[in-house]
Amino acid sequence: MTMRKQSLHSDPNPYSPLRSRKLRDAPSETTLSGREYESRLRRQFERIHPAPAWAKKRRREGEDEDDNDDSLFTSTAGILSRQSRRTLSPGILAIERLRDANQSSQKADVKSLAFHPSERVPVLAVGTSDRRVRLYNVDGHTSPLLQTLHIPTIPFTSQSSVSFHPSGTHLLLTGNRPYYAVYDLQSGALKTHNGLWGTRFSTPGIAKAECMEITAFSPTGEMLAVAGRGGNVHLVDWRSGGGQVVGTLKCAAGGGIRELWWTKDGEEEGLAVLSGDAEVCLWDVGQRRCLRRWRDEGGFRGAGRAMAGTSGWMAIGSNSGLVNMYSADAFAGTTAQPKPTKTIGNLTTAISTLRFNHDAQLMAIASREKKDAMKLIHLPSLTAFSNWPTSSSPIGHVTAVDFSPRSDYLAIGNTKGRVLLYHLKDYGKA
Repeated sequence: MTMRKQSLHSDPNPYSPLRSRKLRDAPSETTLSGREYESRLRRQFERIHPAPAWAKKRRREGEDEDDNDDSLFTSTAGILSRQSRRTLSPGILAIERLRDANQSSQKADVKSLAFHPSERVPVLAVGTSDRRVRLYNVDGHTSPLLQTLHIPTIPFTSQSSVSFHPSGTHLLLTGNRPYYAVYDLQSGALKTHNGLWGTRFSTPGIAKAECMEITAFSPTGEMLAVAGRGGNVHLVDWRSGGGQVVGTLKCAAGGGIRELWWTKDGEEEGLAVLSGDAEVCLWDVGQRRCLRRWRDEGGFRGAGRAMAGTSGWMAIGSNSGLVNMYSADAFAGTTAQPKPTKTIGNLTTAISTLRFNHDAQLMAIASREKKDAMKLIHLPSLTAFSNWPTSSSPIGHVTAVDFSPRSDYLAIGNTKGRVLLYHLKDYGKA
């Protein structure tokens, strides 16, 4: 596909010599590593704005937890696995509202939210309808704006439009267009790519034949799944850096692909696909083989997400507001038509958001069609917490939800352009 040069804009590169001059310890320094840059930026910020007592206390606690951290931008799987697991009780959730994460800029509908995958990098990416991505330093207090990216050629249309690579080194930016953009957090470079090689994404003359609206990184980040037309799911080798398609899963799904989500069993990675006519396909990606296929009970249509933590839950939302919960038996069993473990009926309008937290004890469900239509589900009991939201919670029409890596923060985006920020006390101090 032949494309004209895209007009991309971003704020000045924070790694440039001019921008980094105040951070230098010596005149000869020209570049900084990600870890060193973050450390010096924090040092400069605290010189101007001394840290309050709560921040100093949290830092001391964090320093005591682990002195053997890997690179600033690496995965946190090892850190999370070493932390002790706290069991949540059903009924009442310890939750408090903080200042909005994006209080410095609330100009457009929120389309996508994504926390950086490392708990050492408290950054939240917010994609909005004005085709901008804003990065905030979530500190539980002022959450200052760090960076604004403007991608005028890509409208953000789904909750996966802005997503961090599992390594945390870059952001993938997609929409209902046959091309995509990648922002490198270490270099500050923003680059567009013309499409995926080996598919109709890159075929001249049929630019509207495919789009990259629905995508999902594998847990390792080596592969990207992209929903295509006709029920096809393209597998992209992300390590090559050039959008090379290495395989296609033919799901033959009616109603198109509605959601993609990855599963992991030991070293084996699988892909679950939800179609518009409520058909679920579970794939062995390595062998390109469909392991299970069934239609969600009741013919529900909506969003789906699966396999959070180690508990093996799958949730599928419906147009009527019901959410079917499937246990691990849906993956390992031999029943032709798996039965939901439970159907959650707390909402009455179409489910648009489902999100699990990192240890699979919490699930957020929401419907953007009705004001304040959101619930947090206690997964061990499959019941909703009764104390939140309250009648005074300013939830609005929810468009996106995300938990921070260790679930101490919950971010909620809405059609008013606000990103509400809540602290979940059971997962640490704000």
